[in-house]
Amino acid sequence: MAMADKKTATDPMTQTAGMPMLHKVIFAVLLAGLLVLPFFVYPVFAMKVMCFALFAAAFNLLLGFGGLLSFGHAAYFGGASYIAAHAAKVWGLTPELSVLCGAAAAGVLGFVIGSLAIRRQGIYFAMVTLAFAQMVYFVALQADFTGGEDGIQSVPRGDLFGLIPLADNMALYFFVLAVTFCGILLLYRIVHSPFGQVLKAIRENEPRAISLGYDVNRYKLIVFTLSATMAGVAGATKAQVFQLASLTDVHWSMSGEVVLMTLLGGMGTIFGPLVGAGIIVTMQNYLATFGAWVTVIQGVIFVIGVLMFREGIVGVLARWLKRPL
Repeated sequence: MAMADKKTATDPMTQTAGMPMLHKVIFAVLLAGLLVLPFFVYPVFAMKVMCFALFAAAFNLLLGFGGLLSFGHAAYFGGASYIAAHAAKVWGLTPELSVLCGAAAAGVLGFVIGSLAIRRQGIYFAMVTLAFAQMVYFVALQADFTGGEDGIQSVPRGDLFGLIPLADNMALYFFVLAVTFCGILLLYRIVHSPFGQVLKAIRENEPRAISLGYDVNRYKLIVFTLSATMAGVAGATKAQVFQLASLTDVHWSMSGEVVLMTLLGGMGTIFGPLVGAGIIVTMQNYLATFGAWVTVIQGVIFVIGVLMFREGIVGVLARWLKRPL
């Protein structure tokens, strides 16, 4: 009996619980807000925010909960964008199948790169992921099917399940909303599952997790693949929204942007990346008239955010409320 109590106190596999009421309320308010959002703002802008929110949430799964800093997540985001665009334009697949193809390709790519990257730690891990991402960028630039510097343009939106036409922005919006919201709920479930608790244990004290008998590298590879797959879902959905897959999606700066979104909103929180993505995308949209100065403004805001909100905006709110967000 004493041994069982000791295992319960130390084994992260036993530290899961149901969704707190606060989180249920936040998700309900978030869903309600997103349902009415396209009636107040341009639907394409709202869809862009959602795509990047899912991208940031996927990256946060790896960094915030897995403790692995990747500088190459644009490879999965942009790679899935190209595959989904090609599947829709050349293969003639429906939107949902195009997104699934992009996500599957990102997952396979994440598995291959992750298998090699997890052999290193710290800055070496980050540099390996960046190197592979640059290889993907080179392929996107040189391959025939990617269109080179022009990218894949005029991607057809098609009919959802072959029945619902998505040519109208409002129809497409609710498809993107469903994909994004279900993706975020899935990430929430992963984080609060026994698997997620083991990830947190590895992040906090890897030697202790090893001593408990967990295959740390296997968990790292799984979370890397999951994060890449969900980033791929975001990239593939974005290709449907803008009917375009371009080099911007696989450029190293895209990897930097998702890091910025995650840190600004709150690394290791559920809702932080969503807030960070909303702030960055809104700035890029409404400050576009400043041209190249937008990046300078982003840098200033990031510095201020780091100085004033070291744990990110949502991280600070969670500390004030004394409740995880």
